[in-house]
Amino acid sequence: MVKKFRFFSVLFLLVSPLTLFANFDFNANCLNAYKSIFELKLGNAKAYISTEKKLRPNNSIIPLLENYVDYFTLLTSESKADFDRLKGNKSARLDKISDDDKQSPYYLYAQAEINLQWALIRGRYGEYFNAAMEIKKANSLLQENAKKFPNFHLNLKGLGLINAVLGNLPDGALKSTLSTLGIKGNLQNGLAMFEKLADNLPKSSFEPFYEEVVFYYAYVLTDVAHSPSAYAKTMKYTERIADTSLLKSYLQSYVCIKNGHNDEAINILKSRPEGGVYQPFPYLEYLEGVAHLNKLDLTASVHFNKFLQINKGVNYIKDANLHLAWIALLKGDKSNYTAYASKAANGGYTYNEKDKQAQNEAVAPAPDADLLKARLLFDGGYLTKAQQILEASKAADYNTDKDKTEYNYRLGRVYDDLGKDDQALVAYQAAINQGKSLKYYFASNAALQMGKIYEKKKNPAKAKEAYNTAISMKNHEYENSIESQAKAGLRRI
Repeated sequence: MVKKFRFFSVLFLLVSPLTLFANFDFNANCLNAYKSIFELKLGNAKAYISTEKKLRPNNSIIPLLENYVDYFTLLTSESKADFDRLKGNKSARLDKISDDDKQSPYYLYAQAEINLQWALIRGRYGEYFNAAMEIKKANSLLQENAKKFPNFHLNLKGLGLINAVLGNLPDGALKSTLSTLGIKGNLQNGLAMFEKLADNLPKSSFEPFYEEVVFYYAYVLTDVAHSPSAYAKTMKYTERIADTSLLKSYLQSYVCIKNGHNDEAINILKSRPEGGVYQPFPYLEYLEGVAHLNKLDLTASVHFNKFLQINKGVNYIKDANLHLAWIALLKGDKSNYTAYASKAANGGYTYNEKDKQAQNEAVAPAPDADLLKARLLFDGGYLTKAQQILEASKAADYNTDKDKTEYNYRLGRVYDDLGKDDQALVAYQAAINQGKSLKYYFASNAALQMGKIYEKKKNPAKAKEAYNTAISMKNHEYENSIESQAKAGLRRI
């Protein structure tokens, strides 16, 4: 009986090895799932994954793909409830992968990716200690994998992201925890890794991973490095991505809005792919509202209201209501301004910087209408129109120190982007003089922008002085972000 059992056991192993031994098979089915994920067709991706589970249940690419689906579900929904529900999936996926073939380059890589994805999500909800531990783990796994498999180019994606983000991380709980763990980054090294990948992946066997590289590279250029080349590089590298990708529409429109290419953003958002096949992405309605309001198109309220109606997440609720308050103000409707400002102050959450700032502005006195117009037009890249509004008055025409400081700051920003460096420096200095003791960000950011001008002019002494001035101002809005950019400037010079 024992011999008979052993015989059938050996026979079972011979005829059905895939059911007993897992593997890393990034086959055509898995590539289709991966491609669907990066077009934000998450329903299609789940169908491909389900098929793969039936055909090859022990393929350890499956838990990695499932984690991608969770990651983009959370990025698009902004839902804390979804986050709390899905984060328990992590450990089971890692357990499955850890039982697999240690000789595969995907063995350490897949574990690192899952850790890194959860770290990026946790950081959005204040789980900084867990995020720091996951970043440490991902970094260690990728470093080891790079030594074992130096020609496995995908290692550079995670290492580039870790280097870039950690190399320019604002002071705070996450940075403090990572420093304690001995984890540091280098922004320039991270950018170089992404540049190398973006240029070389299309010519290699790793071409299917190109969209993911561009996704992270655009984020780093725009939100981490605040690079002046963010727009040009993002548009260059996203060009070869199919127009059927909703993620492409998001990347391009977001970078356009952040870099003053507002009309282009509106056109991209208007023509974005739609339909039930795509993951719901309410944030795009919010973005479209921002773009329309940046050109003082008050029909932007349609998009903000739609966002608030369909959004099931926790982010941008305060900021959307603040934008609706601004629309009421620009219409001369003080009653509705007060109502929406109250919603911005008392509703929503403060997980992200935009909502924290919206909270601050909602409880402050209403902004001056002309300064608000100049601010919006500047954000949209309509510099000449913003200049005309500002030059129709002068700082002395305003009653409060806050408005006088903001006037000089806005004028400086407009002159700066128009290439009128000397006029910009005068306006920035006036903003610093007027507002250095205020809680607003105008004076500190004016000093930061002065540093950038002097750095561009090859005047390191003046640049250093300006960056240090920005750092020296405390207890103001955006303090961590401005300080991290100033410190990055000091490192450059």
